[in-house]
Amino acid sequence: MGSENAVRPGTRTRNSARTRQNLLDAAAELFGERGYETTTIRDIGDRAGVDSALIARYFGNKAALYLETLPTDDTGPELAHIAEPARIGETIGRVSRQGSGPVLQAVMRAHDDPSVQSAAADRVDKRLTVGLEMRMREAGLDSPRLRAQMAVAALSGIALGRAAGTLEELASADQETVVALTARMLGSLLEP
Repeated sequence: MGSENAVRPGTRTRNSARTRQNLLDAAAELFGERGYETTTIRDIGDRAGVDSALIARYFGNKAALYLETLPTDDTGPELAHIAEPARIGETIGRVSRQGSGPVLQAVMRAHDDPSVQSAAADRVDKRLTVGLEMRMREAGLDSPRLRAQMAVAALSGIALGRAAGTLEELASADQETVVALTARMLGSLLEP
């Protein structure tokens, strides 16, 4: 006789934590590649290798899954230094290697669903702009929120433009040159 915990032949065991993570990973990839509106729950399930109905079980719906792919942590000190060459190089390199990702998609695209737009804007703000804004406010700069958002938009656009290859000079330029010019541009925006 087998043990009471033995798996019967023909049945599958499910690791719910792994399934949930696979859905998150697949969603982050697809939302980053295609954006929120054009990614379907079926696409996510297929990429994750599971039944797309499990999205409802683990997340509730596509909007909740999308928001789960966006970071929820407040801006850390390292994110407040967007004009540092190492951060610029890391951002440009990551976008070239992995695509835009859901955070960059949230920065660059509006969402049809107002509640998704509002939640995405809040997460992007906490993750990317709040630290910059606080630092500039403390330094006494005028329009700190506008400057912070412009810096995030500029770096996002440069990273996307380089990765897309449409702007041929930007795409083919040496990364060190692009990083140095971006740092100078952002520095002029973020300094008195």
